[in-house]
Amino acid sequence: MLEMQGLRGGYGPAQVLNDVSLSVRAGEVTAILGRNGVGKTTLLRGLMGLLPRLSGRVTLAGEALAGLPTHRVARAGIGYVPEGRQIFPELTVTENLAVGQRSPSRLWPAERLFGLLPNLRERQRNAGRSLSGGEQQMLAIARALVTDPRVLLLDEPSQGLAPMVVQELARILRHLAGEGVAVLLVEQNLRLTETVADRIAIMARGTVVHDDTAAGFRAAEDELRHRWLTL
Repeated sequence: MLEMQGLRGGYGPAQVLNDVSLSVRAGEVTAILGRNGVGKTTLLRGLMGLLPRLSGRVTLAGEALAGLPTHRVARAGIGYVPEGRQIFPELTVTENLAVGQRSPSRLWPAERLFGLLPNLRERQRNAGRSLSGGEQQMLAIARALVTDPRVLLLDEPSQGLAPMVVQELARILRHLAGEGVAVLLVEQNLRLTETVADRIAIMARGTVVHDDTAAGFRAAEDELRHRWLTL
């Protein structure tokens, strides 16, 4: 589905990504782990066309995306849930969703969307700033879904959420994968990652140093955590 080959890039003279290659398959959750500052967020920004400097190859179902502006990447079928949610605080839930739509959603009309995210149904007229942190995160996911993405990128979605909301987030991600969406999840919460991921990659020094099934990760977890994840 989504293929990355030899991605390099960064900000100004700073090189952050160094030969990143990774595949994200339809109907699977691929998680990326790694210490702070290894390039995880930069990778997602690069995939969305938000990185000032990027080279290498990115394809979605064979269509080349590297170098395209962000709006064309989104139209090609990639949805993005950024770190910090970045909803419009003064707009209502309904207005936030309307901003995300170029045209009425075919795959995620209102009834289906609110069936997946029932708390938003009751908050449709509420301003974004009045929502709880968990509701804001669900709104950020909903805003990405109304673009009918084939691939969904999520950057630290569990950050600051209560354990019960994290459980709901896990349910949503597995549901989306079950619907055939390819999910690329950047996450620090190892428990969430192991709950939802089909594959787990680890980044260090701007490149992928481990890429295996979730079962393979668990089999070598102690070594991998000591070498790449703990301080």
